[in-house]
Amino acid sequence: MAISAVTLVLLCCGGVTIAAIVSPPPPSSQGAKDPAAESIPTVQAADDPSPSAAEAAPTQAPSTPATTPTARATPVVQTRTVTETQKVGYQTRTVYDSSLAKGTRKVTTRGVPGVRTLTYQVTLADGVQTAKKLVKSEITKAPVTQVVRVGTKEARTCDPNYSGACVPVASDVDCAGGSGNGPAYVDGPLRVVGRDIYDLDRDGDGIACDA
Repeated sequence: MAISAVTLVLLCCGGVTIAAIVSPPPPSSQGAKDPAAESIPTVQAADDPSPSAAEAAPTQAPSTPATTPTARATPVVQTRTVTETQKVGYQTRTVYDSSLAKGTRKVTTRGVPGVRTLTYQVTLADGVQTAKKLVKSEITKAPVTQVVRVGTKEARTCDPNYSGACVPVASDVDCAGGSGNGPAYVDGPLRVVGRDIYDLDRDGDGIACDA
């Protein structure tokens, strides 16, 4: 705080002395700062280039508008009918034949596979298959059953001591129509080429069962 003028009365030796104290010159003449001047707030002029409070505040980025989802196009749906074929296997039937030698197998009717036709309903979306449903199944060509004949006839073994007829190998053989009791029989005449083990040549001329 500045003092403009102060009058002091000093008493000295019974006399009165009056002294005047003059306040120091303004700060501008001494180069010192006036404390009162420092306490005065600075008022910024309107044309001050310093940034204002509004300008000094951080700039807020503009809000991005929400993106509206693009509507998907409705797929093109089509239905069509398609057919497929499958092979149908044939069966085999066995027939036992006593006219064929035992162990013999003979195919008399050859088997042929049949055909099954399948009908489907197919659904397409934009050309891509999305569903397949079986709506019909039928045999359009019937298979042919294969027939195999299997022989059951027992093969006869002929005794090599005789020729001209098959003399079976048995415990005993007699001439057919004779008085023998078998159990096996042979129709003659036949020639004895080895040993007459069944005694069929009764007269010894080499011809058996000629009577």
